[in-house]
Amino acid sequence: MNTAALASGRDVSGVTLLAVSKGQPLSLIQAALALGLADFGENYVDEALAKIGALGSGAARWHFIGRLQTNKTRPVAMHFDWVHGVDRLRIAERLSAQRPFHAPPLNVCVQVHIAEDPGKGGVAPAALLPLLQAIAPLPRLRLRGLMCMLPRGLGETEQRTAFARLAGLAHQAHAGGLQLDTLSMGMSADFEAAIMEGATMVRIGSALFGDRMQP
Repeated sequence: MNTAALASGRDVSGVTLLAVSKGQPLSLIQAALALGLADFGENYVDEALAKIGALGSGAARWHFIGRLQTNKTRPVAMHFDWVHGVDRLRIAERLSAQRPFHAPPLNVCVQVHIAEDPGKGGVAPAALLPLLQAIAPLPRLRLRGLMCMLPRGLGETEQRTAFARLAGLAHQAHAGGLQLDTLSMGMSADFEAAIMEGATMVRIGSALFGDRMQP
């Protein structure tokens, strides 16, 4: 992270390391917490709830990453701090309605389908601004920014082109009056390119923890 930040003239303190802990044992999360990491990403709800319960409320900031189904919105709204991957207004509305009033607003990033890959979710770029405008007023959510996932096997130039496109969409949204402060982009295989194109949060799993265990 330091190398990529320096190469792009950025301060690495402006990039949050989100440790993707899905499929990893509780002992590794505890070790990461002891080293100072605070943000952890999960996309299996039942697995995540067990970890949150074992560590205790407030031990870490929990991020739900990946596509969220309607039947899982309530536990996510109740127990997570962030959701990356909102790509439908219906999901956002349910999260807002189900967020406890004693909790702070739920931070959300909208996932954009930024590269041609039928296996990846996300809203089409042409439909992004109307979705952002519809989500922004929801009372129990805080719209933070945009998120994307790239297909495997892209070269650095292709990675940077895709990430730059997401950053450009964020600038367009800002020009339209939306105050976004987060670009959640970049994983173990492409986080350097993401940082060089303005990522403020990178989602690192295998590069931190090694191969995943079975959830």
